[in-house]
Parts: sequence; structure tokens; C-alpha cells
Amino acid sequence: MSETKGWLAVLMANPYTVNERNPTSGSETITIVVATPLEANAVRRERPNAAVVESGIGLARLRERPRGTVVVCGVAGGLRNDLPTGTVLIPHRVRRPDGRELECDAELVSAFVASARRLGAEPVLDALLTAAGIVNGAARLEWAARGYAAVDMETGLIEAQRVAAVRVVLDTPAHELSTDWVHPMRAMLKPWNWPQAAWLAREAPRAARLAARVVAQGIGQ
Repeated sequence: MSETKGWLAVLMANPYTVNERNPTSGSETITIVVATPLEANAVRRERPNAAVVESGIGLARLRERPRGTVVVCGVAGGLRNDLPTGTVLIPHRVRRPDGRELECDAELVSAFVASARRLGAEPVLDALLTAAGIVNGAARLEWAARGYAAVDMETGLIEAQRVAAVRVVLDTPAHELSTDWVHPMRAMLKPWNWPQAAWLAREAPRAARLAARVVAQGIGQ
């Protein structure tokens, strides 16, 4: 099956064909944290009534830190050469920028793993790195050698009772993004970023939607 057909098979799957037990108590609110409007819209399409917080990159626009149960959803940068665009990552642990380790909630991780598999995606369960900026070049391979599969800029900044993350790999060591994309509007003003902008316009919505579907099914109805 080609990569395009693989994407289509996952995205066309009905996310509610199996009734999964909600991995939270009936009265517990799940806050879904996303960095960008693209990721927020993807989650809201899948779960219109979800409590979605658009935090900005690196939680830059987050006014109040969420508590309780928090799921971080969206795209990430791949650190390993064997993880192509579209790989689903559901980490058991996350390295915070200060070096501390965040252990993800085991029940949520299990629910999201089952959800990804029902959608036809075999998830990677290795650790996630949260960094202060875009990780490129040799730094990707250095972090990969230390056991990290992908990098984001949000999950490791969350302080809550229960935390989990569903990330879909967007950029990779073979297809790196400019560090300009930490500030997307500024990046678009630079002509040398336009080819990457075209690639992002094609791949980012698919990655964001896949992450949203894994989360939507994983937390039940």
C-alpha cells in the first residue's frame, strides 16, 4: 500500500466503530491541549464538545495551567530516521526541558494505543522530548541515541495530575523544517520558506487530524 493510501485508510476509518471504556471517571473533565489553530480545529471536528485549550507554541499563550487530566494532541518532530511523517507516537514518558521526567498516565496511554491500532496505525511508545526550540541537524540524532523518538515544545511543560500525549510525526531528519517556523507568520514573510510552506499545507492537516482521531476515540464517548 502506498503512503498516500495508508493515510487515506486511517483517515477514512470510523473512529466510533468500537465503544471503548472511557479511561476517566464519569465526572472527570479531560482538557485537550493543542499548540495551533490547525490542531485545535482538528480536535473540534472529531469531538465538538471537547474542552480544547489552544496554548500556542511552547504554551506561549496559555494564561492558566490546566489541572486534572490533560491530553496534549498534535504534531511533533521526528528524531529517528526510521519514523516517517505520519508515525503515531504515544509516549510512556516525556523529558521536560529542565531534565526531569514526566511519566504519562498508564491508563490513558493504553487507551490511545488501542485507539491508534483500531485506526490501522501501529503507534511508537518510546519517549518524547520537550525542547525549548526546534531541534535540527545533529541534535536530532543525539537525542534519538538517548532513546527519544520525537520532539515537541509543550507536553513536558504541563503540570497536572494525569498527563498523556498523542503526537503524529510531521518533520523528520530527512525533511527538516527551518527554525523560522517557531513564529509561523514571520516564516511566511521569507521567500526561502515558501517551499516548506507548501509541504506543510499538505502534510500538517493530515497529521493533526490523525492525532485528533486517536484522541477522540481513545477517550470514549
